[in-house]
Amino acid sequence: MTAKTTRICPVTAGLVDLDAYAAVDGGWRALGISAPARRALIDAGYTHVDQLACASRQSLATLHGMGPKALRLLSDALEQNGYRCAE
Repeated sequence: MTAKTTRICPVTAGLVDLDAYAAVDGGWRALGISAPARRALIDAGYTHVDQLACASRQSLATLHGMGPKALRLLSDALEQNGYRCAE
């Protein structure tokens, strides 16, 4: 029998300054993007939809916290702004 490893979530452990994210995630929040996906986008340097124009869907999918719904919402937002998510 193997011992169960305990992973500590940095957010729930209070190790992440959520106020720093709140200062720049308004655009993502308005799109309905989940908090983990918003943090992943910000950590990757994305603060606006137009910055995703050159990002591939595959690269966005690899971000920790990015799920299918967030990818769909981002793809929709890109299309509404005249961009298309690269495969």
